Amino acid sequence: MFYTSERDRLRQFYVDTWKKHQTGQPMDAMEQMVARIIHIHPEYHAMLSNEKHLGNEYKPEDGETNPFLHMGMHLGLQEQVSMDRPAGIQAVYQQLGQRFGDVHQTEHAMMDCLAESLWIAQRDQVEPDEQAYLLCLQSLLLK
Repeated sequence: MFYTSERDRLRQFYVDTWKKHQTGQPMDAMEQMVARIIHIHPEYHAMLSNEKHLGNEYKPEDGETNPFLHMGMHLGLQEQVSMDRPAGIQAVYQQLGQRFGDVHQTEHAMMDCLAESLWIAQRDQVEPDEQAYLLCLQSLLLK
């Protein structure tokens, strides 16, 4: 789990990146990736423009979605696909992408498997099971 200062720095990175994007400032590769993810989530634009939200505790039990976790999951999926780890995730991503015709929808479909894999690993205090994760992803192709 992130310590508050680490969490706050990460959240500030999203805010700063969005400001850079909006003002046309140069951005490094990571900032460009984050800006693309923010861009496809207009529901987060106002929040990222108002830094008072940086300290919010987004509680699932209150029906809240943590926008920073959500965007981070997009980043995680993109990194996994770029490295094809677990082996086979690129093929699943491409096949789902053909089905949905949209990167955003494809990643959202895959996020449940990623979230489940991370939750189980955290609950059991073990490394995520890549094979179980890949099987979950492959099951999406059968739906």
